Amino acid sequence: MSDPQSQYPVHGAGLGLRRPLVNKLMADPPADVDFMEIAPENWIHVGGALAKKLRFFTERYPFLLHGLSLSIGSPAPLDEQLVRDIRDFMAEHQIRMYSEHLSYCGDDGHLYDLMPIPFTDDAVHYVADRVRRVQDILGQRMALENVSYYAPTDSSMTEKEFLLAVLDEADCDLMLDINNIVVNSINHKYDASDFLRDMPAEKIRYFHLAGHYVEAEDLRIDTHGAAVDDQAWQLLEDAYQLFGPVPTLLERDFNFPPMDELLGEVRQIRKLQQRFTAQAVAHG
Repeated sequence: MSDPQSQYPVHGAGLGLRRPLVNKLMADPPADVDFMEIAPENWIHVGGALAKKLRFFTERYPFLLHGLSLSIGSPAPLDEQLVRDIRDFMAEHQIRMYSEHLSYCGDDGHLYDLMPIPFTDDAVHYVADRVRRVQDILGQRMALENVSYYAPTDSSMTEKEFLLAVLDEADCDLMLDINNIVVNSINHKYDASDFLRDMPAEKIRYFHLAGHYVEAEDLRIDTHGAAVDDQAWQLLEDAYQLFGPVPTLLERDFNFPPMDELLGEVRQIRKLQQRFTAQAVAHG
C-alpha cells in the first residue's frame, strides 16, 4: 500500500461526543481532539438547540458514526429505514464513515444490550448478507466492531475465526476495539496479542479505546465508565507497533471525569501515535 494513511477516514486521536460533554466542549473546543464520533440514533431527527450544537462540532471536526441499534445479527428483518436515515444524516453533516457492533440488540423488541451472535458458518453467511445490503443502501463500505461478550451461544468457531470470516465474506471494514480484546481475552482466557496479530491490517479503519470495570480478577465488564487501564494502553502500543499509528478514538459514556483528565487520555493517545510516527520516519 503506497500511502497507508489513505485507508483511514480520519487521523490522530478522537473523542466520542456525548451530550453531557457538549456544553463544556463548546465553551473551549479542544485542539487536542482530531476527530469526533457520535451514535446516529441519538442525533438523527433531532432539531432545535441541540441540532445547532451538533452543527457547531461537525463544522469544526471530522466526524464518524458508531451505531447502537442496527442489530446486524438479529433474526428480525433489517431496519432499512434506519440505514437510509443514516445515509442521509451522513450526507447532511459530511460524516466520513459508519460502523456498527458485530452483535444484535433486538428481535420482536429491543433487548437493551449487545447480544453475542452464535459463532457458526450459518451466522457468518447470514450476517454477511445483511452487511452487504447495508453497504448497498449506504453507497459505501461500513465497518464492524469486535464486541465484548460474556456467554457465547455457540462456539463452533472461535471469536477470532468468526470475526475474520464475516469481514471476508461481507467485504466490509474493521473498527478494532482495543479494550474489547483485553476484556474478552481475560474473560475467555485467550492471548490478546495473538488475537491482535491476526487482524487484517488492510481492513482496519480506526481503533476504539475505553475503560472497563474489574468485577473479579478473571471477569471484566466493558462499561466505558472508567479510565483506560494499563493493559489496554499496552495493547494499544502493541497495535501501533503492528499496524502503525492508526486513528484512535477514546470512548467514555458516563462517570465523566474533569475535562482536563478526559482530554489527558486523548493527549496520551496522541503522544503514543507521535512516538510511533517518529520511529517509522527514523527507520525510513
